[in-house]
Amino acid sequence: MKRFYDMVAVAEAGGGWQVTLDGRGVKTVQRKPQIVPHEDMAFALASEWRAQDDEIDPGSFRLRDMVDYAIDVVAPHPAGVAFKLVAYSDTDTLLYRAHPDEPLYARQQQVWEPILSAFEAREGVTLKRVSGVIHAPQDEAALEKLKLRLASLDAFCLAAVESMTSLAASLVVGLTALETDGDPRPLWRAAGLEEEWQAELWGRDEEAEDRRIRRELDFLFAHQLARLAQGDEWIAGSRPE
Repeated sequence: MKRFYDMVAVAEAGGGWQVTLDGRGVKTVQRKPQIVPHEDMAFALASEWRAQDDEIDPGSFRLRDMVDYAIDVVAPHPAGVAFKLVAYSDTDTLLYRAHPDEPLYARQQQVWEPILSAFEAREGVTLKRVSGVIHAPQDEAALEKLKLRLASLDAFCLAAVESMTSLAASLVVGLTALETDGDPRPLWRAAGLEEEWQAELWGRDEEAEDRRIRRELDFLFAHQLARLAQGDEWIAGSRPE
């Protein structure tokens, strides 16, 4: 698609902020006004429009796509998204470990246990660790607390947590990333511990590496949205690379 606008700006609108193209407010996929709660989030969205050349690259609108999803899908049905996310607790990557006599178990304990213990202390829950693949349902009281935690998030934070959780196959990682105001890459690497372990044992597959890099970038953009949704400052040129 050819670039169809010249001027990109940010303006107050509907109690929030909206990107404008030649004075016209941007809308979501479902044609709703794309109004966000923070000016810096709007600046981040505007940067995607400003970065376009003569030909628009639809794949470069990662933040716009997540914001559209938050407005069009999450905001009307936040309870449904929260319900889906809590289900990750029963199969959370960080809860399912190798058998204690296997070498992988020691690394899982070293990397995962500090993250998980800090999460439990912060959220006031206790989660079951499982050795092997046999499913062990989590305590209902813990799940209820996590539902309430998710219910406290606005649509933009919830959309970001959903993306990070699904990419990491871990609600622990998704919610921990929400609290991480620094570099989230160590947390992403922790989520991919087993994948990295297999690569060390058997070598790296080029296609798998490409997929991992794309997924990591998606995770970083979702983390950026989470920080912006919590009022962090937008710094020009801070797009994940």
